[in-house]
Amino acid sequence: MSSGIPTSSPNETDSSGIGPIASVRRALLSGLLLITPLVVTLYVLNLLITNVGGPFSGVFFLYLPEEIRTNPRWSMYMNIAATFKVVVILILLGYLSRYLAAKTMVNLSEKIIERLPFVNTVYSSVKQIVSTFSAQQRAVFQKVVMLEYPRKGTWALGFLTSQAKGEAQAKTSRQLCNIFVPTTPNPTSGFLLLVPEEDVIELNMSIGEGMKLIISGGAVVPPYPRPEKPSLSAPKKDPKDLP
Repeated sequence: MSSGIPTSSPNETDSSGIGPIASVRRALLSGLLLITPLVVTLYVLNLLITNVGGPFSGVFFLYLPEEIRTNPRWSMYMNIAATFKVVVILILLGYLSRYLAAKTMVNLSEKIIERLPFVNTVYSSVKQIVSTFSAQQRAVFQKVVMLEYPRKGTWALGFLTSQAKGEAQAKTSRQLCNIFVPTTPNPTSGFLLLVPEEDVIELNMSIGEGMKLIISGGAVVPPYPRPEKPSLSAPKKDPKDLP
């Protein structure tokens, strides 16, 4: 006689088509995959704190009283702090070694280049040009100017460095300007000319643009007249013009 109560076999599948044993197996595998990274991370951290922070904690915290250093309640905190200090020291040593290695390589390369014929001349010239473009060097030049040099009707580009002073200015009744006329394409060499102020024509180009013009031999010419910068604020309208 049937009791009317349905019975199910352990091997029967559920509505998803997976048996109960297979479902439990999958859930167990998912749980292991979820917790394994956390367990491994905690294990590695504990290994570092025990093997790195433990030996160094006595060195870093030697100034603490002995009852605190030997107290098991504080040992874990001291080990963690000692591990952090060791990691920071290793990072700083890594950066320092990279800086020293790079500096050593640059110095060694420069020594090798300086012994090569012709290459050392080009390298030293380029290095001087780069130093000329530094802010400290550009601060010496005040304006880009144009003057007739080396004869009337021939114009040269130069840089105004200062107004003439001292004995050179006292020997003449005209106000002189100190003009540095660089050579092309190496602007680190040139001529210092003391030119009457009325014979000097000031230009609107910047010092950097003047340098590019000289180094390129006239190939790189800054635009003139300069394009006007657009105004950020729109022009105000007269209330009478409003409809």
